[in-house]
Amino acid sequence: MTIPVGPAELDGDLVLPEEAEAVVLFAHGSGSSRRSPRNRFVAERLQQAGLGTLLFDLLTPIEADDRANVFDIFLLAERLVRATQWMHGRHERLRIGYFGASTGAAAALWAAAAPELRIGAVVSRGGRPDLAGERLTEVTAPTLFIVGGHDEVVLDLNQRAERLLGGPSQLAVIPGATHLFEEPGTLEAAADLAREWFTDHLAPQGP
Repeated sequence: MTIPVGPAELDGDLVLPEEAEAVVLFAHGSGSSRRSPRNRFVAERLQQAGLGTLLFDLLTPIEADDRANVFDIFLLAERLVRATQWMHGRHERLRIGYFGASTGAAAALWAAAAPELRIGAVVSRGGRPDLAGERLTEVTAPTLFIVGGHDEVVLDLNQRAERLLGGPSQLAVIPGATHLFEEPGTLEAAADLAREWFTDHLAPQGP
């Protein structure tokens, strides 16, 4: 489907299982797209748990050709905010979560800091939350940081970012995993952690 985000339109793939109560928007990292096999793998695990997923390109093809846009966290976050507003407009009853990878995690955290969006949960996989800067202190949504045990630089950045958050958080380290979680079983472990986090925090609220 096509998602209007101001003057631009973005391509996206929305899956809503029957009776879904929540949907997770994916923010991919630099050099990736909505066709990322790793994000699609995670999305399938979430769908199996009854969660909806929206994978979409944060940039148009022309915009993506400019490498500066790929690292423009403010622009990426603005696109995520607009996509969230579009989703709220179409499915107001659904609770919304964010799954961000690499630089996409910074965009997800930046967008989650907007109180009017009412983001229910955030998961960062191998993310660069440091790129969200001072916005981290404004993030109150429950946030899970998933980092590979062998991704030492990113692990340090995530540990520092977690201490700055304004809401509940958890850091999960996948033993033996590097930045792209290419080692056997590591992506599955990350996907299972994300599924558990979202099902716990995006569950329907009581009266």
